[in-house]
Amino acid sequence: MDADRGRKAAVVWDESFLGYDLGGDHPLNPVRLDLTVRLATSLGVLDGVDLIPAEAAAESEIERVHEPSYLNAVRAAPLAGWDVGHGLGTADNPVFDRMHEASALVVGGSLTAARKIASGEADRAVNIAGGLHHAMRDHAAGFCVYNDCAVAISWLLDQGFERIAYVDTDVHHGDGVQAAFYDDPRVLTVSLHQNPLSLWPGTGRPAELGGPGAEGTSVNLALPPGTGDAAWLRAFEATVPALLRAFRPQLLVTQCGVDTHREDPLADLALTVDGHRAVYRRLRDLAVEVAGGKWLALGGGGYELLRVVPRSWTHLLATVLDRDVEPNAPLPADWVAHASRLAPNRPLPSSMSDGSGTGFTPWGGEVDTPVDVAVRDTRRALFPLHGLDPDDPRD
Repeated sequence: MDADRGRKAAVVWDESFLGYDLGGDHPLNPVRLDLTVRLATSLGVLDGVDLIPAEAAAESEIERVHEPSYLNAVRAAPLAGWDVGHGLGTADNPVFDRMHEASALVVGGSLTAARKIASGEADRAVNIAGGLHHAMRDHAAGFCVYNDCAVAISWLLDQGFERIAYVDTDVHHGDGVQAAFYDDPRVLTVSLHQNPLSLWPGTGRPAELGGPGAEGTSVNLALPPGTGDAAWLRAFEATVPALLRAFRPQLLVTQCGVDTHREDPLADLALTVDGHRAVYRRLRDLAVEVAGGKWLALGGGGYELLRVVPRSWTHLLATVLDRDVEPNAPLPADWVAHASRLAPNRPLPSSMSDGSGTGFTPWGGEVDTPVDVAVRDTRRALFPLHGLDPDDPRD
């Protein structure tokens, strides 16, 4: 990447993002965002970086992917009775004060990041508060009220981008974004996730290929529980780069959920912080190779709030900014002291690494493991639709 240093990068951050707070003991606690920015700041990742504030997205922008009646329901929900409907008022998506305003701000953050790229002010932009990929056209789902990923992609399409690739590395299927563009051949949606037979939302099978006229633009790689760094990276390399090269996107959008981590309480993959760092660096390389360096990175899931999310997303911020943090970098004492006050009995890691190697054996066409079976199934479903040979590891 040395020859690519100097690309302009934008970081969207606003403390008001912390207002997207589902309350109580809900897993999606905004403290994870605060701790990430504190850690990145303490490590010097954000030195000299002008953090870009966000403005709430206008209703007309949110309505790119959501029904007006749904927006009305979100606005009314905090003062409505218990029977809100539209997926609101559930354990996953409880109603909270100023829900519309907080959700619109997250969308606005991702739109701000997208605008920086579209205007040429930045080649890369990141909004760690974004990535709410489960929200559907007329209902909330999976902790997500509005789908900022889909709104940003829709807006970018209207700015002259004719082919956009979306790569989702969250442990859960990127169902809301897939649904938004299932019939749109201009958007390639790629989701690598835990097998839907073992995890909500139960979608994301290889046979979900895209609608009429868009066959092959929905890509799903369903990985078995227990998949770790080496197997995950092997599967990624066996499927994603070839499809991106065939599709030739003009911009890469990524949802970088970190609930794939082995310590995440809500799922069963087994990646490490080191694996996440490797994924981000690979996405950066691919953005340069296939999309002219244009890369919009968004956050997503991640529910180990102290030990995982801050370190993983600090690596994400550093990767976007070309300020890569060495895995063995110690955690700053001021950050450790702050985190320890929040959770006095929670042991914290000592460095930016989990001590895991990220080397892997490239897929060579064999089907020896459950991960290889997943690779085979996805390649056989998708590769022929892109003129690629599913059984030839050179493709």
